[in-house]
Amino acid sequence: MCGIVGIAGRFTRERLASSVRLMTDALVHRGPDDEGAWEGDGFAFGIRRLSIIDPAGGHQPMWDDRTGTGIVYNGELYNYKTIRAGLERSGIAFHTSSDTEVALKSLALRGPDAVRDWNGMFGVATWNISEQKLLLIRDRLGVKPLYYYWDGAVLIFASEIKALLAAKVFQRRLNPQAVWDYLTYRYVPGPETMWQNVWKLPPGHMLEWSPASGPRVWPYWKTDVISADEPVDFEQKAREFEALFLDSISQRILASDVPVGAMLSGGLDSSAIAAAAVELGHSQFHTFSVGFSDGGEYSELAYARCVARHLGVPCHEVVVDQRSFLELLPQAVRMADEPLADLTIVPLLALFRLAREHVKVVLSGEGSDEILAGYDWHVTRRRLDIIRRAQRVPVSLLKSMAQALKLASEKSGDTLDRIASIPLSQWNVTMRNCMTWYWNETEKAALWPGYVGRDSAFILTSMYAAAESPDQLDRALSVSQKSWLVEDLLMKADKMSMAASLELRDPFLDYRLVEWANRQPLGAKIGRFEGRTVTKRVLRRFAKRRLPREIIDRPKKGFPVPVSEWLAEKGFGGWARDHLLGPQAKLKRLFQPEEMERQLRQAALGDQQAADKSWALIVLETWFREYHVDIATDMPS
Repeated sequence: MCGIVGIAGRFTRERLASSVRLMTDALVHRGPDDEGAWEGDGFAFGIRRLSIIDPAGGHQPMWDDRTGTGIVYNGELYNYKTIRAGLERSGIAFHTSSDTEVALKSLALRGPDAVRDWNGMFGVATWNISEQKLLLIRDRLGVKPLYYYWDGAVLIFASEIKALLAAKVFQRRLNPQAVWDYLTYRYVPGPETMWQNVWKLPPGHMLEWSPASGPRVWPYWKTDVISADEPVDFEQKAREFEALFLDSISQRILASDVPVGAMLSGGLDSSAIAAAAVELGHSQFHTFSVGFSDGGEYSELAYARCVARHLGVPCHEVVVDQRSFLELLPQAVRMADEPLADLTIVPLLALFRLAREHVKVVLSGEGSDEILAGYDWHVTRRRLDIIRRAQRVPVSLLKSMAQALKLASEKSGDTLDRIASIPLSQWNVTMRNCMTWYWNETEKAALWPGYVGRDSAFILTSMYAAAESPDQLDRALSVSQKSWLVEDLLMKADKMSMAASLELRDPFLDYRLVEWANRQPLGAKIGRFEGRTVTKRVLRRFAKRRLPREIIDRPKKGFPVPVSEWLAEKGFGGWARDHLLGPQAKLKRLFQPEEMERQLRQAALGDQQAADKSWALIVLETWFREYHVDIATDMPS
């Protein structure tokens, strides 16, 4: 795992070399083991390397002398040995045992089409000297981030935004629309970022640039959730899943010349990965868990210990309390690059630092819920089925049926007038069916009366419009894979793990497994299992003979963090108020202080929505401080 950077424009070689050095220095946490750089006419690129495969021979930039193509590469190709064997049969000679050389030689031979054979996670940059052409590639699911700046004359790319800013070749200007959207989603939806002219290369996309043509971005891969319309042979589907899942884990363990461990929460996803690793013969497999000193539902350590004992593997633990949380919060916000109001970034950073004391690579369970219909998607499915049936009934009869069908729930929003007036095909968009929805447009206008942004619902509406399946649950899962998974789960996983110089691998996001899951009948994901309706049905079948029953039957907990309750405590609530409204506060010069204070007061009274909004503001304020944002100069007038 590494951090890559590059710059193209009309600069002297000395300026190019200086900028690349500044950028790689900003990414030393991503690659403390090695560094390299190259500069030519109008282009330079560099890398900081975390050595995982062929630590001695994988130095970068790496060059193919036959074509004059150089590469800097962040990620891993899990099937690199298979690809290498095929290239060798074609007469290609290799000088190292690294997967970087496999990526380079395959691209030199086949061009961009080579990526279709790659199974891995990656952010890649190649430069062809004779053609003066740059190619950037981001992996299919977006496990590895890749950013670029383009202003019509200068192009800069990097694995993290902080490296772009470190180049010091452009004036940074805040993107107010990104702030506006963050308030709604609690993350910055791609492809935009918090800075003008800085973009995220979308997952499954490439960017090609030359001095004559400028950048061109296009997709090379896509998948969508379109459940097969066929009867479910559940045992057959369970066997298919097991084969893919075990192979995914095996590839992610074997593609390493350093020790591999696993994150272990005691939940179904991470426990299944650990069980599979042990089954595959990795008996010295170390696991890592985090809990909160508040205990109760905020500490899952007891479940993690249960799994570790069952599997006979060591489990290392770290416990986070209020003091350590507040100490780590600014560090986590800074390393995240952009404001991300998912407070699990803090315990994750503590956990990854613990893991790095023992291993360089860990497996994690990101993506399971999004591809196998976890969370409470079974409730969503039932609700959509009820609405579908109800809409076949004349509106005049709905009221008399309401009590029997239990449709007038204020919590779910399934009121009779909505059921009668909103076509099912528009239900997801109208009801804002996404993982987070904090401020609406009216609330944001009250908070930030000096700015009127584009309606943030445009992002959600566009994603639903692009979903291919006519089934509304399929469409919701598709949007979840392309939004929440990429911009929250994978973003925090990459940034926090790399902040600790630790490589994170996600077996559930093997593209073969994702494509398989997205084409299965819904009954493979949601259905009856052991006498009850469950989500992630095939995964529970996999876990049945491998894990304790109490782990399989556990309700989904996510990653509970006790921060909402802390806002109701006198001392902590005082800290929050001072952070947002005290002498050092920055947001009070942008937002209405009275509205921020109102949210804090409501949060102190136990209002969960106000607590969520308050923490989104706290994270944003922290980000403004960590990146030294000057509202007078960095905000466009």
